[in-house]
Amino acid sequence: MGIDFNELRNKAEGLLQQHGDKIEEGVEKAGEFVKGKFGHESQVDAVVDKIQDLIPDKPAQPGDKPAAQPEGGAEQHKGDQREH
Repeated sequence: MGIDFNELRNKAEGLLQQHGDKIEEGVEKAGEFVKGKFGHESQVDAVVDKIQDLIPDKPAQPGDKPAAQPEGGAEQHKGDQREH
């Protein structure tokens, strides 16, 4: 009797796949709150971007419009300022 961490991990990954867009919005709102409360805009933006990079993109659903690809076809997350 104990915690099945593999099952817990699989459930968390499934929720990220299903609700990644909502989680990204929540992270963005939390970042805006922290910036308004404490400042440090560039540091907060960097953390928000890193967190959002960890969230997998939601797979395309039937009827969804294809996402525009940045030049060169490399995948780019919103807020990503790195050069590809």
